[in-house]
Parts: sequence; structure tokens; C-alpha cells
Amino acid sequence: MQAAVDRPEAPSTIRTDLGAIFVSLELSRSTWLITSLSPVGGEKLSKHSVRSSDVAGLLERFAQLREKARARTGEVFPLIVIQEAGLDGFWIHRVLQSEGIESHVVDPASIATSRRRRRAKTDRIDGEALVRALLAYKRGEPRVCAMVKAPTPEEEDRRRVCRERKVLIAERVQHVNRVKGLLFCQGITGYEPLRRDRRERLEELQTGDSRPLPDHLKAQVCREFDRIELLIEQIKAVEAERDALLVTEHAVTPAVMLLDIKGIGPEFAGILWAEGLFRHFDNRRQVAAYAGLAPTPWQSGSVDREQGVSKAGNPRLRTTLIQLAWLWVRHQPRSALTLWFEERVRRNGGRLKKTTIVALARKLLVALWKYVTAGVVIEGAVLKAV
Repeated sequence: MQAAVDRPEAPSTIRTDLGAIFVSLELSRSTWLITSLSPVGGEKLSKHSVRSSDVAGLLERFAQLREKARARTGEVFPLIVIQEAGLDGFWIHRVLQSEGIESHVVDPASIATSRRRRRAKTDRIDGEALVRALLAYKRGEPRVCAMVKAPTPEEEDRRRVCRERKVLIAERVQHVNRVKGLLFCQGITGYEPLRRDRRERLEELQTGDSRPLPDHLKAQVCREFDRIELLIEQIKAVEAERDALLVTEHAVTPAVMLLDIKGIGPEFAGILWAEGLFRHFDNRRQVAAYAGLAPTPWQSGSVDREQGVSKAGNPRLRTTLIQLAWLWVRHQPRSALTLWFEERVRRNGGRLKKTTIVALARKLLVALWKYVTAGVVIEGAVLKAV
């Protein structure tokens, strides 16, 4: 006689007693894939697609999901939507919020994925992973993913000034290098295309074998001058917008406070303010992590080493801070941060300056954050004379 063995009831893969309709959006240039999990719908995730940027079709699909859930349960459930931060920006997130829909934007790098060397990846798989991450997030599981804090349209627009200037500077460098390269292949060195007398000096140039510049080469260089002069005018206009933005703000804003510190000019103050210090941070770890300057340990068993900074944060803010750290050592030689840097380099025998300057950049960011939020002046720092 066979003995009956009590078998535990198999747990459900996905919770079906949901209090909302969970939806993920997988966005692309051609289609938007909608993956949803509705109450009393079992474990099946429904998938539908609409044309890219078809907001009316998206909202119509949401209405259909609500109606189906109401027909099955007799209740009206709210919608909770998640999407990845990417090229589409935050306009879809704002549209959903204006329609009264709870919307979340997640950092895609924070979602756990398979660590197999060769793994399947499709929009359907990614959509299901987003729904699972949203479910875990709403259950309150710690560190299941990192939700992005969407900036306001004004905060997003404020960044354009400093970002545009950086693009224009890079374009100017390209054209200057092109002019120098064209002249160098003719044996001409030491010519500076950014000087105001660039065109007059061009007429005086001769090749390395004492010939005048060829006509077509001179015409090409002149066209490069036209582009350079246009870029110079655009850079001046952008810088004027930046300065006006800083001046019109009240004295309590971080940008104006940063301008009071010796060694920080309008460009650095604008980038530090627009890219990072306008946000709210709970502690210094969040500040360093946002700039990608947080340490990345690798510890397992007897293995314990440091991999360097994470570089997972705002790259513009991180680059600016490292540049500012080098300038800080020059312009603030008696500050506590500079003395710490010099003592650390001296302890290493003058080596590892680049590594130490990154550590100084992290300390400097935390110190500037305390200065603009709590008014704590950096020890030993010199302020500009009024």
C-alpha cells in the first residue's frame, strides 16, 4: 500500500492579488511595446504594441486595460507605469503624470540581469523584466532598482547653456586643428587660427619651399575661418546667456554662492549648479554616487581590492570636478583639501597624483555640497574680495 505524502502547494510565480495594473513601456524609434499584468489575470503578462510617439494610442490601450480589469472584478484599478531612462527623455513620463497615471523612470543599469556570457535579449524579455522590477519596487524590496528623479522642464532647460558651450568649443577645436594640419603639410608651423589677425597673417605665409600658398588651399582655409568666426560668435552668445542666468538669480542660489570662491568662475559654477547641486541629496554618499565618484569594491572571500570609481554617474559633472580639483590645488594652496592632497602625494613619494586628484575631486564635491546647502565654508578656502 502506497503511503500518501503531503506535498506543499506550489507557490505562484507572480502575485495575482494585485491592487493595480502594472505596465512597462519598452520604447524604440518605430514601436512602443506595452507589457502589462492585471489583477485576476493569472500569471500571464499581456503584450501589445503601438506606433512610436502615438500618445493617443497608448492612452487608449491603458483605457482598455482598465475596462478589462473592471469587467473581471467589478473594480476600477489604478495604473502604475515604468520605463527606462534613455533617448526619449522625460516627456512621456510628464504626459502620463498629467493624465493622473503613476509613472516611474528607472535606471536600466540597475536592473538585475542574467550573468551568462551569452544571454537572450529581446524587447519582450526586457518588458517582462521591467514589470517584475516594478512589482518588487512597489512591494518595498530594498535596492531592487534605482528610480530616476525626473528634473522639471525648467531644470532640464537650464542645462542646455553649459552643454551647448561645450559642444561649440569641441567644434572650434576641430576646425582649428584642421587649419593647422592643412598648413603643416606645406611646412608651415606656429600659425594660430584664433588670433584676430588670422586673415592678414594668412596672406603673408609661404610654404616650406618658399612658394606662396596654393589658391585652392587658401580658399579652403578661408572657409574654415568662416566656420571658426561663426563659432566664436555663437560661443560669445552662449556665454552671455550663461552670465545673465547667473546674475538674475537670487544670492542664495548655489551658482552665486560658488562664484564667491576663488578659483571658481562662471563656467564651473554653472556646470556644478545645473548638473548636480540643484538636486536634493540625503548624505555625502549619494552626492559622490551621482557624480560617479563613489568607490567600487571587489570583495569575495579572501579577495578584497578596490576597482576605482564607478563612473556610473553624471559624466559632465565628474569631468568638471576633476578639472576643478587641479585648479583648486593651484588657487587654494592653504586650504585643508589642498594640504591633504599634498601630504598624500608626499606619502606616496610623489607618485599616484592622478589617483589622488580623483579622491580630492570627491572630497571637493562633498565640501561644495555642504557649502551651498548648509553654508559650511571649506576650511582654509579663500573667498573672492567683494
